[in-house]
Amino acid sequence: MPTTTWNRHHVLSLADFTAAEYNTVLQTAASFQEVLSRRTKKVPTLQGQVVANLFFESSTRTRSSFELAAKRLSADTLNFAAATSSMTKGETILDTAKTYLAMGTDIMVVRHREAGVPNAIAAEMDRLGVKVSVLNAGDGQHEHPSQALLDLFTICTLIDPASPRLELLKGKKIAIVGDILHSRVARSNIWSLIASGAEVHLAAPPTLLPKLFTEYILEEVGISSSPSSPTPHSPLPIPQLFLHWQLEPALQNADFVMTLRLQKERMTAHLLPSLREYHQLFGITRTKLQLCKPNVKVLHPGPVNRGVEISSELMDDPEFSLIQSQVTSGVAVRMALLYLIGSSKV
Repeated sequence: MPTTTWNRHHVLSLADFTAAEYNTVLQTAASFQEVLSRRTKKVPTLQGQVVANLFFESSTRTRSSFELAAKRLSADTLNFAAATSSMTKGETILDTAKTYLAMGTDIMVVRHREAGVPNAIAAEMDRLGVKVSVLNAGDGQHEHPSQALLDLFTICTLIDPASPRLELLKGKKIAIVGDILHSRVARSNIWSLIASGAEVHLAAPPTLLPKLFTEYILEEVGISSSPSSPTPHSPLPIPQLFLHWQLEPALQNADFVMTLRLQKERMTAHLLPSLREYHQLFGITRTKLQLCKPNVKVLHPGPVNRGVEISSELMDDPEFSLIQSQVTSGVAVRMALLYLIGSSKV
C-alpha cells in the first residue's frame, strides 16, 4: 500500500490536502477495491486496533460503510448512538470522547450536526498527548471529506479503472447543483475538484447559493474578496470556479453533474416557493442532460429526494447514474482512510 506520501494524523478537511495525498487515497482505495472483489474480503491490516464511530447525527451510508470498512480491516468497532448514551444525562461531547479513549480507542470517526466538533475532539486528543486519530464524517455545514473522496474515486475509476489519479479530471467540467448553502459535501468537493484541475460550476437558486458564499471560499484559500460582487456566470478570483443562478449554463457541455439533497432540516427560513418549482428549475432529468456531453454521468451523495433533486427514472438509469457506484466506492475509500491514519500508529 502507498503510505510514503502520507503523514496526516487526522482527516478533518480537504482544504489543505495536497495532490500527493489525494493520489495516495485514490491508489490505496483502488487496492482495497480489489480486495473487496475477492471471496475473502477481510485483511488483517488494523487487527488489534479499535475504531469508534461517534455519530451524534443520524446516518445510513456513512455510518454503515465506516463500520464495514473497519471490520474489513479486522479492527474492533464501537458504535455510539446519542439517543441511548449518557449525553441524555448531561455528559459533554468531550467527556464522551474521553470515555471512548479510556476504552482503548485508536481512531474516532465523528459526525455531528454542528460544525467544528470533530476539530474540537481532535484538539483535545492532541492536548492529552494520545495517539488517537479523528476522522470527520460530516460536521454541520462545514465539510464531509470522505464523501468528496469517494466521489473523486468514483469518477476517476470510471475514467481509468486501473490507475485512478487526480490528473484525470484536469479540464473536465463538473456541475454541482442544488442546496449548496447547507451542503458540507459541496464544500469538500469544491476543494478536491479544484485541486484536480477540473472546472467547477455551482448552480442553485440565489437563496441556496448566496453571493456571500464566495467570501467563504476565497477566505479558505487565502484570496482577498473582490470589492465588486460576482455576477452570474462570471469567474471568481479562483479561475476554475463559476457561480450560476440558472441551471442551463452550468450543464452546458458538462462531463459530470453532482446533484445535492435539499436539506430542509437545516433551512431556518422559507428559501423555496415549492418543491415542484425547484424540480422544474433545478431538478436533473434526462431532458436537461441533453445540454451536457453525450456520455455525461450523474452523482448524488444520498439520501435522495426522488422527483425533487433528480427524476426517479434517471436515478435508476445505469446509463447515466453513478449513485450506486458511489455507495460501493465508499467502503473502499473509507478502508483507505482508516488504513492510512491507522498505519501511522504502528
